[in-house]
Amino acid sequence: MARFFMIAAALLTAGLIGAGKAPAWAEDRQEHAEWGYGAGDGPSRWADISPEFATCASGEEQSPIDIAGEHPISSSVLKIDYARGQASIVNLGHTVQVKVAPGNMLTFGDAKYELLQFHFHTPSENTFHGMHFPLEAHFVHRDEDGNLAVVALMVRPGEAGALDLLPVPAKAGDEEALGKDFSPASMLPPELAYLTFAGSLTTPPCSEGVRWIVLKETVTASIETLSRLSEVLGRNNRPVNPLNGREVRESH
Repeated sequence: MARFFMIAAALLTAGLIGAGKAPAWAEDRQEHAEWGYGAGDGPSRWADISPEFATCASGEEQSPIDIAGEHPISSSVLKIDYARGQASIVNLGHTVQVKVAPGNMLTFGDAKYELLQFHFHTPSENTFHGMHFPLEAHFVHRDEDGNLAVVALMVRPGEAGALDLLPVPAKAGDEEALGKDFSPASMLPPELAYLTFAGSLTTPPCSEGVRWIVLKETVTASIETLSRLSEVLGRNNRPVNPLNGREVRESH
């Protein structure tokens, strides 16, 4: 855990992440009232845009959060079993999202979820002692009862990685195929040590009851790719929310 914070601190010193304050539903996030990240339609205004978004202001277990300090141990085993299959990447306006084929599974403790999609935020939404990573990927999963689990992955500048192989559709509505042999597992680090807490969607309607699993190991991408994503996405991160008594746990 200390190494994780050291990486964030190094990126801050290098000017590659920010300090202080800085999706969502799995399918089409543009089906509700219009919202965004600007002064008039951003996070502080979401609850005013539509009654459907009231939880964005009234919720007690909202995401993202700032992660700091020591944490009790979680006994839940995390297992990810992603398969190769058809996939595409689409610009939704609020984010760039990778749509995947059915059959990519995640097990967390006794719960089993299926991967629906993954998408990106620049800079990271969750922070670490108040510090952001340049990019955060959210892998959104759903169980058979409709409960959601999000695996959050932090990306830092370094050697080119799997993220560098993804095209980045430039305009809202643009979509590109990734072929029939795409593996979401290629995006993940080899180790799955994690931090976990109860939270919400980080975009309207900010629904709660979401299990958050933040991977402690980061992955790298080239500065060129991180800059390209930042250029296309803009600043699409929600500020952190208070814990309100919630407990963050971490794996062994």
